Amino acid sequence: MSCEETIREIPLYCYGEVSAEVEESVESHVAGCAECREELERHRVFLEALDARQPMPDAGLLTECRTGLRMQLTREKENGRASWLGLHWKRWAESMRDFSRMHIPFRVPVGAMALIALGFFGARFVPEQFGGWGASTGGPMFSTVRSINADAAGNVQIAVDDVRRHMVSGNPRDPNVQALLLSAVREESNPGLRVESIGMLQNSADSEVVRGALLDAVTKDPNPSVRLKALDGLKSFASEEPVRRTLTSTLLHDDDARVRMQAIDLLTSHRDDALVGVLQSAMQKEDNEYVRSKYRALLAEMKASLGTY
Repeated sequence: MSCEETIREIPLYCYGEVSAEVEESVESHVAGCAECREELERHRVFLEALDARQPMPDAGLLTECRTGLRMQLTREKENGRASWLGLHWKRWAESMRDFSRMHIPFRVPVGAMALIALGFFGARFVPEQFGGWGASTGGPMFSTVRSINADAAGNVQIAVDDVRRHMVSGNPRDPNVQALLLSAVREESNPGLRVESIGMLQNSADSEVVRGALLDAVTKDPNPSVRLKALDGLKSFASEEPVRRTLTSTLLHDDDARVRMQAIDLLTSHRDDALVGVLQSAMQKEDNEYVRSKYRALLAEMKASLGTY
């Protein structure tokens, strides 16, 4: 910054009406320029003299204005951030009203962008005790905006459903823990989570609710690793009729050879007369040679023919 520029900025600098960048430039310049430093000092002395002098009877308005200016500058420094936020919230509310009058195909993506921006800035500036930025950095927070209302003064009321992630620990047989594990068994997007959950529930398969969840996983889960894990949990109940019906259906309809082999092992661990017909029917549909050889060996052990007649 040159001397000419510095001298021009000194009056505004003394009143605190320059940007941080200009303020830094002025201070840097006067630190190395004696002439500008003297000018700054003269201006400060002048302002101090104005403050100290007794006002003339006809100068009351000028003094009142100058005092008011100083007070206003002080208030704006203290409340600058709050004023900035208030102004921008008001502009945002006005913009939302304008968006509401737009044609629907354009309004939908714009509304979505506005909600995203609202979520970010809301979390950034809302106090921590109400779930703001500081709270969000303490643990993952999932928020869903349910409704937004703006009044004439520019204030906004937002209905938000917040869910914070937290840790739950306990024995898998604990009802609360078990309920969460059963919920995870139905987590469609994460097969790894389903496998882990079923593994944790295996020792609780004596519960009808848990056993029902395992049977559902065997028949409905799209991931073969999950189905195999569920079959592991049913080993101790392979003699029960609901489990055997599920195993028979698995032999006839499951598209994974590993799962069919596991179902064969569970079925044949408790043999009965009906098993011969099941194996014969399954063998007629089987296209995997290794599984077919398993059927042949079992039917031979049971002294039964390979096919139905």
